[in-house]
This record gives sequence, structure tokens and C-alpha cells, in this order.
Amino acid sequence: MSHIEQAEQQAELQKRLWAVANDLRGNMDASEYRNYILGLIFYRFLSEKVENYANELLQDDDVDFADAEQDAELMQDLKDEVIDVLGFFIEPRYLFTTMVKKINAGDFDVEMLQNAINEVQNSTLGKESENDFKGLFEDLDLQSSRLGNTVAKRSELIAKVILSLSNIDFGEQDIKIDILGDAYEYLIGQFAASAGKKAGEFYTPQQVSKLLARIVMAGKDRLKTVYDPTMGSGSLLLQLGNYATIGN
Repeated sequence: MSHIEQAEQQAELQKRLWAVANDLRGNMDASEYRNYILGLIFYRFLSEKVENYANELLQDDDVDFADAEQDAELMQDLKDEVIDVLGFFIEPRYLFTTMVKKINAGDFDVEMLQNAINEVQNSTLGKESENDFKGLFEDLDLQSSRLGNTVAKRSELIAKVILSLSNIDFGEQDIKIDILGDAYEYLIGQFAASAGKKAGEFYTPQQVSKLLARIVMAGKDRLKTVYDPTMGSGSLLLQLGNYATIGN
């Protein structure tokens, strides 16, 4: 992919993220936007990982993931297999795509999303992935009065954000940018860059991170290990991941 194409896709992603941030504007401090936007983007990412993998497993059974929920034995086998490979599980009723359908049907409330997040974390209990998921969504406070003073108000706002995020392409063949990484860096840079300055923390702009990554990789295409003792948002590590193969 050319740098021009990549820049165009990043610009489109940033445009959509700005529109999502506008949905939250007026309800909370700008530095808090990322907690909700990134949390929901990541939930969608996890959801699509499960849905796509489960449908692959079900190809020979002539049934899709949503219908498999009707067969308890099949669903349990599917759950065990998905957790073994991905480390977590999301039931069809809690998929991101299911929530979008419920929103469009006027049948969504924020408690559904909270239950979904709880179920994701519960699916990892006793598994090797448990520590990886512990506290993963703790910044996504769905009970916060900043979203609204009633369940209905909170549901309305979160539903609006979910619908906006559903319009971002994640897995199309021509999408070559790092959706999660680029979204994270954009939101940090736009809305949270100054959040830690009083504590002596400063965000490294993406352009600077790219330049440093290229300097480190000059004349190389592989690094055995990478260490950033003051990683903060992880911007430098994300950029190195774009330019190098890490590991033996």
C-alpha cells in the first residue's frame, strides 16, 4: 500500500472518530472520550474475532453462529474451542452486530452491554487469559452520570456511539491501516494529550514516533526485543511494530 493510500484511510478513520466524539461532546471532559470510544472499538474487535472464528468452525454444520445458540451441546463445544484458541468467548446475543440490530429495532439498553462485558471477562476465569482480561474494560464506566442520569439516557447515548462505530470498516481486504492502533493514537493525541502533564507525563506525537522508529530500524528489518521504559501510551512500540519484525 502506498503512503498516499494509507494517509487517506487514516484521514477517513480520523473523520469518523471525530464524528463519534461529537456524540459525546457536552456530556464529559474531552479527555474521557477515549475511554468510551476505545472501549467500544475494542469490544467490537473482540466480538468480530469470535463471530468470524465461530462461523469458520461451523462451516461444515450448515449453521451460523447466531443459530447455533439453539443447540446447547453444540454451543458448549463451540465455546470450549473458541476459548482454547482465542482465550475468551462472546455469546451470539452479546455480539456487537446483535447490539446494532437491537438498537435499530429500538430494543437496546446499556445494561445489555454491561452484561456482555461481564460475560467476556467471566469466560476467561480459570484460563491462561484471565490476567490479560482482568480490568480490561474498567475505564468504560457505563453507570456514569456523565452518560445520563437515567438508564434510558445512558442507553440512548451509548447506542448512538455504537451505531457510529459500526460504520467503520475493520476487516475489509483493502483496509491496511492498524484500526486499533491508529484510533488509539488519534484519540490520545486529540483528546488526552494534556491529561497527564501535571504529573510530568507527555504524549509523543505520532509523527515523532514514526521518525524515531525509522531511525532505530535504519539498516535493519528485524529486532530481537524492544524495550521502552517510559512507554506511556505505547506510541513508540506501536510504530516499531509497523516497521519491524520483533522476535527470534
